[in-house]
Amino acid sequence: MLQVLFDTLPPSPNMQKQEAPAQAMSGVNISKRRKFVADGVFYAELNEFFQRELAEEGYSGVEVRVTPTVTDIIIRATHTQEVLGEQGRRIRELTSLITHRFRFPPDSVSLYAAKVQSRGLSAVAQCESLRYKLLNGLAVRRACYGVLRFIMESGAKGCEVVVSGKLRAARAKSMKFTDGFMIHSGQPAKDFIDNATRHVLLRQGVLGIKVKIMRASSSPSDPTGEKA
Repeated sequence: MLQVLFDTLPPSPNMQKQEAPAQAMSGVNISKRRKFVADGVFYAELNEFFQRELAEEGYSGVEVRVTPTVTDIIIRATHTQEVLGEQGRRIRELTSLITHRFRFPPDSVSLYAAKVQSRGLSAVAQCESLRYKLLNGLAVRRACYGVLRFIMESGAKGCEVVVSGKLRAARAKSMKFTDGFMIHSGQPAKDFIDNATRHVLLRQGVLGIKVKIMRASSSPSDPTGEKA
């Protein structure tokens, strides 16, 4: 099942660009611009695969750390036990698929599962939560207000939820739900705002979901808000 899902991803016209972590690990000299592009393509495909495969486990992001000997891939999720699987079987399957897909040398990739400390302050987790509520037939207003309430009760300073598409009538429209404070521009918006975008296919069409969360911390030393 995992092999089928991963093989459905469109192949890149230049496979060498997807081997950036492996190339960096083996010491191959490439230009900085080419390396940035290669790392971006690798991260984008990796993130897309985990979004499709680990959506039910509360996937909230991935972090890649490259060292001279091994490439560490840290998966952030709300249900880490399901990511690991029974006796670590699922995490080993994911490791094997990634090693084969990106042509890593044997035993050069390690996957870890990190639990999201505050699910209410993770825009990706709340976006996935709202997506599943809509898929299960919950009304848009009720689902959005439920997510909004949970985010604010988790200690966020502000949040914004936008759902756009064919909500009821044939004409598409957008509904916005906000609470608290929200920064929309400047460097503070990049430092203190966590945002995520998802799409959900319903009977009437595709709906777009956007979630923005302003964390409780306003200190540059703690942009994630985990110390607040």
